[in-house]
Amino acid sequence: MSTPHRPSHQGSAAPMDARAFEAVAIGASAGGIEVLNVLLPALPASFRVAVLIVTHVPPDSPSCLAEMLAYRCALPVVEPDAGEPALPGRVHVAPPAYHMLVDDGGTIALSIDSTVRYSRPSIDVLFESAAHAYGERLLGILLSGANDDGAHGLEVIRAMGGLAWVQDPLTATCATMPRAAIQRGAADEVLSPTQMARRLAGLQATH
Repeated sequence: MSTPHRPSHQGSAAPMDARAFEAVAIGASAGGIEVLNVLLPALPASFRVAVLIVTHVPPDSPSCLAEMLAYRCALPVVEPDAGEPALPGRVHVAPPAYHMLVDDGGTIALSIDSTVRYSRPSIDVLFESAAHAYGERLLGILLSGANDDGAHGLEVIRAMGGLAWVQDPLTATCATMPRAAIQRGAADEVLSPTQMARRLAGLQATH
């Protein structure tokens, strides 16, 4: 049974249905790919928000994740090169062994800086950079995983005025990651994958 709406603070964010977004940043680790296969197929071809995804993948082998996700997604799914813009209506998946960041102008940067929370790409790195780039126009989503990567990044998203969703730990293959975010008070809402998918499909864009 999914956890109901569980805001961790009051008054800092506008209601979901009153907001417009420019980007959605999603972080996933162990068990998160299955959830991405629920969320991305729910997005209509008319979806005009940029989607940025970091998953913990092995650094020493090519990833087929973008191709796999594209098979069931109406939007184009790419592994971006450094310097490409984060485009609305496109899903951008971090390549293996690179941190993926968003510059202030909405341009994607790739970095081989040290691992963060034992990971490169790091969810925290994406979330923090996207929070500064998009502010209140960003939705951050943290899914299943076995460590606490992403919890601090969600705190930054909320501090910059953005909105934070966390997967209901009861629906997660590995509950450590969502629980870490909830325990830090970094979640505006705690939702099941099906609830997230339904809400994402109706997301309002700034464009």
